Amino acid sequence: QLSFPIQYGQVMHMVKHSRLCGRSIVAYLQDKGFPEVALHFVREPKTRFRLALACGDIEAAMEAAFALEQQSESGRDVWGELGNEALRQGNHQVVEMSYQRTKDFDRLSFLYLISGDTEKLRKMLKISQMRNDIMGRYHNALLLGDATERVAVLEASGNLPLAFMCAKLHGLEEDAQRLKVAIETNNGDMESITAKADAAAAATDCSGGRLLQPPTPIFREANWPTLEVKKSTLADLSAAAPDEPEEEFVDAAAAPMADLGAGDAWDDDVGMGDEMDAGPSTNLAAGDDLDFGDDWDDDLGDLGDDLDIGGPAAAAADEMDMADESGFQMPPSGRPPAGCWVANSSHASDHVAAGGMSSALQLLNRQIAASDFNVLKDSMMGCYLGAMMSVPGVPGSGSMAIPLLRNDGAGHPGPESLPRTYLYTKDLVAGIRNGYRFFQGGKFSDSQGAFADVLTKIPMVVTENRQEESEMKEMMSICREYITAIRIKNAMSQAAADPVRGTELAAYFTHCNLQPVHLLLALRSAMGTAFKHKNYIVAASFARRLLELPDMSNEKNADLKLKATKVRQKSEQMARNEHQLNYDESKTFAIDCRDFVPIYAGQPSTQCSYCGSQYADEGMNHKICLTCNFCVVGIKTLGLVTG
Repeated sequence: QLSFPIQYGQVMHMVKHSRLCGRSIVAYLQDKGFPEVALHFVREPKTRFRLALACGDIEAAMEAAFALEQQSESGRDVWGELGNEALRQGNHQVVEMSYQRTKDFDRLSFLYLISGDTEKLRKMLKISQMRNDIMGRYHNALLLGDATERVAVLEASGNLPLAFMCAKLHGLEEDAQRLKVAIETNNGDMESITAKADAAAAATDCSGGRLLQPPTPIFREANWPTLEVKKSTLADLSAAAPDEPEEEFVDAAAAPMADLGAGDAWDDDVGMGDEMDAGPSTNLAAGDDLDFGDDWDDDLGDLGDDLDIGGPAAAAADEMDMADESGFQMPPSGRPPAGCWVANSSHASDHVAAGGMSSALQLLNRQIAASDFNVLKDSMMGCYLGAMMSVPGVPGSGSMAIPLLRNDGAGHPGPESLPRTYLYTKDLVAGIRNGYRFFQGGKFSDSQGAFADVLTKIPMVVTENRQEESEMKEMMSICREYITAIRIKNAMSQAAADPVRGTELAAYFTHCNLQPVHLLLALRSAMGTAFKHKNYIVAASFARRLLELPDMSNEKNADLKLKATKVRQKSEQMARNEHQLNYDESKTFAIDCRDFVPIYAGQPSTQCSYCGSQYADEGMNHKICLTCNFCVVGIKTLGLVTG
């Protein structure tokens, strides 16, 4: 099998000298995928026809079809098979000849329609008239858009009411008057027929409809454009090479080993070549170009099943499939856009845009430990729908799906294409601003929903540069802080009757990383709560932090500044806390996002792989984060991939 792409001279020698059993070698070659080679062993027309169809050789198939047509009565079946293969290759001329020989007039008319050959289509109309084929005549008139001929066909077939309505709708008044007289002569109900015709015309005018017409052909090429294909090596040898003398053919079994060179196609890239025969006395100089083989492994061999690096085996397979260097090389088939997107990107949104939901979910799970994907459903569907546009086609055909690319600014990127995403950093900024507005207005539920929505959209955004990447990570931190602050605010409402817990939650609320204008509101609330419950030490601390804010110099905050000053003076005079609080402002701490308690530096904790929310209880490991609501806590991952 491996000798066919290489030793064409010996193969042609075997063909010419008939040293092989015909049927067995033909069956073997066809079974191994070499019908074009087997075609040179066969002279029987039926077998040659089958082999020519198998290897797509239309010319050889036509020669065999002509021979079979003269020998037997099965010519119709032969030409039908040849027509199907020619139609698959876009060879309309051979298809036309096949339909003519099989007298398949319906398919022939449709072929002329799709190829735009209206002159031959009119000839088909005349042929149907000569054959008295009423249906064929009417079909050809429909394909041509010939209303006059349709009226004539309906009249000749005795369908006078239909002929009258057709003439009336198409504005053929003379024919309509003549048919009206004929219908009245035959005692037909002309009033009902006229009423139906008028109703049909009125409905067409009201709906803006148009009468059915065949599409105008844009291209009238006979055959599809094809590449110029060189003849195979066997064809060249059989046409040009002279007969080789008999004594030049050497049987492989009797040949000495020195003469059986492996050839270039058996090159195993080990670099042993001629050195195999050199013997032990051959030494390599220090400056020789050495092939160190595969033992110097660089740990890059196993990059996953998705990467097809290829190797000697793949190269050998390519040589077997594509023939040798002198044969015709088929152009590589292009990949669909979705395949390019998946191969070119490790971002989950690109996989979603390509429709690879499984690989996208797997990427999100590996990168940020995402687990509950119901929260991401809307964002993922937006990515999928936003990467394609649908353009309506010509009447009677379906819409065309056109991919939208984000890296086609300098021209089509080809196989390096990437999909356009429907989410951008500016969309996240708009969501953050909505959350700020709701938070300042006291609509904490709406604010939490806005920040949570931004958290679900961040994994689907592709950044273009480092600045956008840092901005997106900053927005993720903002969402985490504000969602935590709102959850603490809700817990404060539930603990209103407990002065200790209420004061602690108010203190934690001020340690969320909020905007200065929002931190002012938090400190004002915490100061009032602590002073109310006679925890003067922390009240003085809140008053001092409040007075240090830049916004306190604004005139509109003059009353608040005066009140904070009085609270500070009073608290410094009392200088005691009524209750023992789990709060020490002098130490740096993070907030437990489940129990809302401080996690001081050095204490064990676990955190969400995506949003970074921290938890003091190790029991939160492998559970859904309470802040983002879709990632698992306590799993060490790569982190968010942004571009």
